[in-house]
Amino acid sequence: MKKPKRVLVAPLNWGLGHASRCIPIIQKLLQNDFEVVLASDSRSLNLLQEEFPELQSVDLPAYNIRYSTNNMIFNIAYQMQKILITIWKEFRLIKEIVKKEKIDIILSDNRYGCKSVETKNIFISHQINIIIPFKPLEWLVNKINHFLINRFDECWVPDFDGENSLAGRLSKSDQLKNVKYLGLLSRMKEVELPKKYDIIAVISGPEPQRSHFEKIIITELKAVDKKSLIVQGKTEEKEKFKINDKIEVVPFLNTIELNKAIQSSELVICRSGYSSIMDLIKLKKKAILIPTPGQTEQEYLARRLKEKRLFCIQDQATFSLNKGLIEIQNFKGGFKSDYDHNRLKEIISSLKNQKFKKHLA
Repeated sequence: MKKPKRVLVAPLNWGLGHASRCIPIIQKLLQNDFEVVLASDSRSLNLLQEEFPELQSVDLPAYNIRYSTNNMIFNIAYQMQKILITIWKEFRLIKEIVKKEKIDIILSDNRYGCKSVETKNIFISHQINIIIPFKPLEWLVNKINHFLINRFDECWVPDFDGENSLAGRLSKSDQLKNVKYLGLLSRMKEVELPKKYDIIAVISGPEPQRSHFEKIIITELKAVDKKSLIVQGKTEEKEKFKINDKIEVVPFLNTIELNKAIQSSELVICRSGYSSIMDLIKLKKKAILIPTPGQTEQEYLARRLKEKRLFCIQDQATFSLNKGLIEIQNFKGGFKSDYDHNRLKEIISSLKNQKFKKHLA
């Protein structure tokens, strides 16, 4: 009998989106008899451990990225040394993990240091072209980004190729080799449930903007007479509470609980993070999206989705729930392309019999 291949799944901890979109990938891996080891840090690792308590997990170095200002260039430049040091630390640690856990394949969701000369290395990202509001710097950053991604054997993109693309120019791959489009990834399932909430607000993203967002949401929900649920995205906390008779707060919901809460809500308020968008499209929900200030990827996606009349978009600084409740009537919350996991299923099935060569570090 053939020995099952061991796969290390390593999502970036930059909000919960990277980890949440790895959930359907992990499920497909397990269905195809791969052995999976989880690897991340902080809330992202907590999320995966909650979803797959039976799987082994290892801690990776934390990036601890913060969005302290609305200027992306300043935010990242100020933390670049810390980012590079963390990439080097995870690269060194991965060597030990691969040897100790006998890893055959690494699936790295936006962790550039998670690769090894001893394994097949796959990079997962929808953002293979990074948007920066200064074109010469954008050109340089993307040259570096493409070089680093091309050091992996494959790049898996959670999107459709061509005119049905959701991520637009973020996911175009002219400069990359061996790109495979997975279609959209979502851990959610369509279920029919009676309405329980008028509004569900799902809070996520890096600090301190996550906390700023939560405070704004609470203020706006207090001003409307709507039964609401706030999901804080704090995997480390457990206590539920009520702000008033209309507003409930929960620190965290696992996939099944969150799926039910969203499906039993009339309207969703959340960030315009790519994983959240894929979930909303899967569930065909109406939503108000609020990009994280200074996160150009989310700002681009928000503009693109507004142009397609898919979701209502507002800026955090001027967010008005009353205005959003009026505007949302003009948005459809759907997507013209069929949603399926066939591509993911085929790509993961093909991994079983693949052979690979060792690489240069």
